[in-house]
Amino acid sequence: MSFTPFKLLSMQGKAKVLHMSWIAFFISFVIWFNHASLLVLIQQDLGISEAEVDILLLLNVALTIPARVITGMLVDRFGAKISYSVLLAVCSIPCFMFASAENFAELAWSRFLLGFIGAGFVVGVRIIGDWFPASQVGTAEGIYAGWGNFGSAFAAIFLPGLAFYFGAEHGWRSAIALTGCIALAYSVVYYFSVENFPPEIAALKSRRPATMEVTSIRDLFLYMLSLAPLYATMSLLAWKLSTPETMVLSPGCTLLLHSVVWLLFLIHCYQLVTSNADRLSQPIASIHHYRYKQVFILAIAYLVTFGSKLAVLSMLPIFFYKTFNQTQGLGMLDAGLLASSFVVTNVIARPAGGWLSDKIGRKLSLTLFSAGLAGGYLLMALISPQWSIVLTVVVTLVCSIFMQAAEGAIFAFVPLVKRAITGEVAGIVGAYGNAGAIVFLILLTFVSATAFFLILSACCLLLLGLIYYLEEPKNYITEIMPDGSLLKIALD
Repeated sequence: MSFTPFKLLSMQGKAKVLHMSWIAFFISFVIWFNHASLLVLIQQDLGISEAEVDILLLLNVALTIPARVITGMLVDRFGAKISYSVLLAVCSIPCFMFASAENFAELAWSRFLLGFIGAGFVVGVRIIGDWFPASQVGTAEGIYAGWGNFGSAFAAIFLPGLAFYFGAEHGWRSAIALTGCIALAYSVVYYFSVENFPPEIAALKSRRPATMEVTSIRDLFLYMLSLAPLYATMSLLAWKLSTPETMVLSPGCTLLLHSVVWLLFLIHCYQLVTSNADRLSQPIASIHHYRYKQVFILAIAYLVTFGSKLAVLSMLPIFFYKTFNQTQGLGMLDAGLLASSFVVTNVIARPAGGWLSDKIGRKLSLTLFSAGLAGGYLLMALISPQWSIVLTVVVTLVCSIFMQAAEGAIFAFVPLVKRAITGEVAGIVGAYGNAGAIVFLILLTFVSATAFFLILSACCLLLLGLIYYLEEPKNYITEIMPDGSLLKIALD
């Protein structure tokens, strides 16, 4: 099977799919983080407390955990074209709800629902994985994620200014509502601009099983084990929202949520066992084999990298404002611009991480970037009011470069685990990223910013031990065509 060369500036074939998909992801990230740089204005307008601000930050990533797992299954079942379009259109509704909120309860509910748009990332991973060979997929996934992730930086840079343009008192509402209008319009554009598969493999249809297929009893138990932290994170969130400092949930409601979360976990495990029982009771052809260990390690790696990024991104504008407001007169708008340096490197660093993975290997590149990230967080722990703004930006950029590159290396790996279940693999790995964000954000409420960055550095060092057990993917994959013939797809 042959693939055409990758022409980045083209708007034809796979390059067009890449560009249309990263723009969709960009818009989804603008919406997902359209509140972060406007929290001071929202706080002043509606009179919400610091504790309520912390709750909004948690709620913003809460629903994304199940959303990414669910979306992963849906994109494998229905295809990326309809999945991305529907996601953008539906999520514009809670965006409008947030823009029109009059109290904390309305802010909280709409922010919780907006967490679903974070699942858009999974859709793009699947369609990019289908359109690009492995010799290019790391670079392509890096461009998709890196350029798309810049949406959060774009929101931090431009939305405060846009809010002031519309009017300092209520301008934040117009700025946020505008992002919802853009998502709604682009959902139509995306649907009529892409196809799920390239012509070479157009005969391959999306798979239909309700849960992910595994290829050994050992992997089945490991899969169930890997689900436990995701459900535990949602249970942890319910506990956090019931503490005396927040008291969003009553004791009875909290107990009910804990029960529902773990009941869903048991149901999920039961579905896994029943859907895989027949397959595992007989020999499975070698062409269908894959190691779930790969998925689990990549998921933990994304928990540490992307999870810490979401947590840091959510707290960084306020952290910089509180750190430098008194000593250097840093205002809210400038704090947002300064914080944007933490993600602005996405445009280059994440594609570079994917590109380097294509060149020197997935495992080695991920090891190097994780080690660099450990050092980066260690440097951020040293930031103090006595630092200059220039030095702070340099350290933030260094940390960010290693973090984005590590994420690029992770998702250069994901499409090569097993092509037919790329959506579900990306969903689990992505869900771990959001689980990490919730864990780290809750952790942040108990420790100082300095201790927080030190803990993140230690997590990166621990991650290096797990990466040792990753295996480089094979140099080809084999797919069964509808007529029963075998299609060997080169991965170099």
